[in-house]
Amino acid sequence: MSSVITTLFGLFGGLAMFLYGMNSMSEALQKAAGERMKSILGFLTRNPFMGALAGALVTAILQSSSATTVMVIGFVSAGLMGLPQAISVIFGANIGTTMTAQLIAFDISDYIYPILFVGFMINFISKKEKVKNIGMVIFSFGLLFEGIQIMSSVMKPLAASPIFTHLMAKVSDIPVLGILLGLVMTLVVQSSSATIAVLQSFASQPAADGVSSAIGLAGAIPILLGDNIGTTITALLASVGQSRNAKRTAVAHSIFNISGSILFSFIIPLFAGFVRMISPKGPEIQVISRQIANAHTCFNIAMTIIWLPLIGLMVKIVMTLIPEKQGDAMEASVPMYLDRKMLNQPVPALYLVSQEIRRCLDNVEELFHLTRVELRGVPEKGEKSLALTEKTFAQAYQDTKVIQKSIIDYLSEMFTVGSLSQEQSEQASGLMAVINDIDRVSDRLHDIVRSSETAEQEGNMFSKDAVKELAVCVNAAESMFRKAAAMLERHEADADGGAEIIQKAKNKLRKSGKQFSKAHFARVRAGVCSEAMTPIYSDILSNMDRIADNCVSISEETLDNVRLLNPEDLGLGMKAEA
Repeated sequence: MSSVITTLFGLFGGLAMFLYGMNSMSEALQKAAGERMKSILGFLTRNPFMGALAGALVTAILQSSSATTVMVIGFVSAGLMGLPQAISVIFGANIGTTMTAQLIAFDISDYIYPILFVGFMINFISKKEKVKNIGMVIFSFGLLFEGIQIMSSVMKPLAASPIFTHLMAKVSDIPVLGILLGLVMTLVVQSSSATIAVLQSFASQPAADGVSSAIGLAGAIPILLGDNIGTTITALLASVGQSRNAKRTAVAHSIFNISGSILFSFIIPLFAGFVRMISPKGPEIQVISRQIANAHTCFNIAMTIIWLPLIGLMVKIVMTLIPEKQGDAMEASVPMYLDRKMLNQPVPALYLVSQEIRRCLDNVEELFHLTRVELRGVPEKGEKSLALTEKTFAQAYQDTKVIQKSIIDYLSEMFTVGSLSQEQSEQASGLMAVINDIDRVSDRLHDIVRSSETAEQEGNMFSKDAVKELAVCVNAAESMFRKAAAMLERHEADADGGAEIIQKAKNKLRKSGKQFSKAHFARVRAGVCSEAMTPIYSDILSNMDRIADNCVSISEETLDNVRLLNPEDLGLGMKAEA
């Protein structure tokens, strides 16, 4: 095998190990530190400075600015976070992501294998999920550095190549070439942390004199600037198909990095001098990795300081680039909140599921109202005509069915991704049971309306007494449904004995159903009600009883602490500003 192919395989193999280690560490950190993330995100309710701090801390924990950016875009799309808040978090995320380069700058080559062994043993032996996640963090950290070591070893002959040395000299003399190189590298790898790690590894290789770096700090900075531009592509891709505010957040991320790269490309010599001044002293090949890390950190801190007071201006810019348009509102039958890019973030993802379930609850409330109108047969003052009522019912029912299926698919994907803790898995299973019960309630109401429409088409009508009896049943079923929905919103399981109240209401409804059935037969014998309405009347009473069963089932799920998540569960105590 030729030396070129060996070098390429070593480079890509080391890069693959680095990316795998970084992604595994990020996932394990999310599982181990998920609750802490919520309290960190609580800073978002305060001011832009605290928002930037929250973004920096969350990204430092997750070791991925892309994960934070995608999460923020999901929050904005869900209406959980306002545009100014989101932009401040994005600014902070750019600072937080520099922690990866700072870690890489440490020389821990002698400790990689002990780190791998310790991490593996903790993960392998421990039975507790949190401890296993900590073990995976340590093991992945070792993999990350092993990938860097592999890349460094295969780059040694590359650094000594006259052709490559000439190319690097060109990059140093023409910053635009370096920026383009960094941009392309990050676009290919989709990780600025990975490309900066490659840059640090290569820059640590000695030049012909054995002391100087193969590229030097002045040559590394343009590539670093290109990396920062390239990483914004992830945010832009994450915003595809999202709300206009989500797109604006992604564009703000791009403007932040592009404007900074343009500014710093004019002051590279001055910037390099400043970085050398604040970095450790010594032979260039020994300190260049730390100098690159410091340059990365300083660049993002400087741009955050510049842009943070100008968030209002940034908002105006992105609002101008992506203006409001008529018809932006999404159709009711389209899931408004479910963002598949949030599947790796269990708590925010469960919040988005909760938001969609709330939409279904509202739809079913509307179905109850329309069912009453349909059974009455004559709209009251201010109500829609019967034909329009039936059309509205059909649309609301269809919307509920589409959203329910989307929620089930989304929750199933959450299980497939495998990022759920035991408690989160139980919550997701409970929410799946809840949405299925809500869906069944809509099915029962649909069956009732369809039976009523069939009778109407055949020229049969309920008597006034039958209409009153059915209204009592619908009101009782709706009351149980509202009680079950209220229980889903509470933080304390069955704080006011709601499950017992619903069970008693169900028993009362069943007893009333038996009485109403007897009354109906009495009217049929007296010739007041048509005998042809008996199957329909009985079917409606049966469906009401089954709705009661579904309400009991929902209340029982809440006894197992299944509930809809609120902004407070994400550490966001205040509603997002417009």
